[in-house]
Amino acid sequence: MRSDTMKKGPQRAPHRSLLYALGMTEREIDQPLIGVANAFNEIIPGHIHLRRIAEDVKSGIRNAGGTPIEFPVIGVCDGLAMGHRGMHYSLPSREIIADSIEVMATAHPFDGLVLIPNCDKIVPAMLMAAARINIPTVVVSGGAMLSGRTLQGEGASLSSVFEAVGAEANGSISSDELKLFEKSACPGCGSCSGMFTANSMNCLTEALGMGLPGNGTIPAVMADRDRIAKEAGYRIMDLVKESVLPRDIMTKLAFENALAVDMALGCSTNSMLHLPAIAHEAKVDFSLSMVDAISAKTPNLCHLSPAGSDHIEDLHRAGGVYAVMGELAKKGLIHTDVPTVMGKSMGELISCVTNKDPKVIRPIDNPWSPRGGIAVLTGNIAPNGAVVKQSAVAEEMLVHSGPARVFYSEEESIEAILGGCIKPGDVVVILYEGPKGGPGMREMLSPTAAIAGMGLDHQVALITDGRFSGATRGAAIGHISPEAASGGPIGVVQEGDTIAINIPEGTLNLLIDERELAQRVSQWTPREAKITEGYLGRYRSAVTSADKGAVCLKPKEVDL
Repeated sequence: MRSDTMKKGPQRAPHRSLLYALGMTEREIDQPLIGVANAFNEIIPGHIHLRRIAEDVKSGIRNAGGTPIEFPVIGVCDGLAMGHRGMHYSLPSREIIADSIEVMATAHPFDGLVLIPNCDKIVPAMLMAAARINIPTVVVSGGAMLSGRTLQGEGASLSSVFEAVGAEANGSISSDELKLFEKSACPGCGSCSGMFTANSMNCLTEALGMGLPGNGTIPAVMADRDRIAKEAGYRIMDLVKESVLPRDIMTKLAFENALAVDMALGCSTNSMLHLPAIAHEAKVDFSLSMVDAISAKTPNLCHLSPAGSDHIEDLHRAGGVYAVMGELAKKGLIHTDVPTVMGKSMGELISCVTNKDPKVIRPIDNPWSPRGGIAVLTGNIAPNGAVVKQSAVAEEMLVHSGPARVFYSEEESIEAILGGCIKPGDVVVILYEGPKGGPGMREMLSPTAAIAGMGLDHQVALITDGRFSGATRGAAIGHISPEAASGGPIGVVQEGDTIAINIPEGTLNLLIDERELAQRVSQWTPREAKITEGYLGRYRSAVTSADKGAVCLKPKEVDL
């Protein structure tokens, strides 16, 4: 066993002495040692119940003959970090989480890992760590929050409250109504109830083969969530016994499956940061051209919030991720002969599930659209690409041209939007919010939600080198690469320039003469960095561009 290097032989008597100090018995020391990384904390609603999940996991490990050893990792609630300095730390926290798991699982050579995430950056961080360390691993999330209710009694989620801020600003609802709404939209524990980043990544964990059936869709409050946690404990013992490693599962074919599911579900655009980062750790080639090719042939089958009125609980009731994969398999859009942590092929697993609600999961012959939920755009201001959640874009905004309204921070744009300064037809441009320029590539739900709340989401587009929440809807185009802080042409857009967006054709262009664009780029000088000290200063010096997953590399490898 891997842990034998720490606990076997006369020279390891001091080590065993420390294990005995933990209260371990000789039998427990002799058994496989399984690290249980628990992202519990008391500030994230999606994580507040993870102690319960961890106890279930540990019960499964003990019952299967292993010794569970729990350790913590940090986590950031994107909703609570939104709109202030805290959001600079959200994406960078992904690297800290992955690094901390590497530290714990290497300093103490566990025989296997069960990773318990739930929210936005924690899920991909744990998958990155699993691929990097490459010891037997199972991922089991905490499950989705149930949907709340609007003032009219319709389904609601966190994104609805952000949009209600805009509605209150333009007088559509009163401050008292906003107060009532904020108390009813998020009814309890779990990851926010739409197809936002957390639930996107938990669903894609299933598609990658690293999560058990239902990992992405079983609500947090259901007893099924306790059972899947116990099963994760059983399964890790089988994986240890059989020496099944994460890179055996997370192959190129598995990433192609994840992309197909991403397109069918209409996942968050943040998956276009996280899948490349996980692939990087798994040593799998991944590019936006690969994304575009799979999006072109994969139909969009689900319109979950924010694209529609359905929520994760509805997807679960309809059959979950496997039912979606079953529909895709009918057209050969899924690789079925790939391994999973369940010890069965993906084909075997999805063959046991049916689509129970064709209104929630549209049949493959009657999709919402013939292309996937995410589109990749390129053009003279996004030569390395940009992404948009096209399944959440109003039809009239799929092709749009308008004058640029340029802002150098999220805060500037929100003030203008809520102040009534943005008019129908405008293209809001937010610069210096990328991985380096932010630094940290802040998630910007507030400006997009304000646009929607002001009733402008069918008339106004937004483009940025930053990123958006999975809860964003509308013509919101992000991840523009190279970013402004790295000298990308997005940084030379000027107030009043005409910007042309054509999502069906995959183009994003600044309509000026090529010579003028070249001259502007040649005369460009970087703006002063917003943050240069502390962790974010170090992060800024090592992070790559969005099209590469915003991973951190050694300084000599960084694309400056």
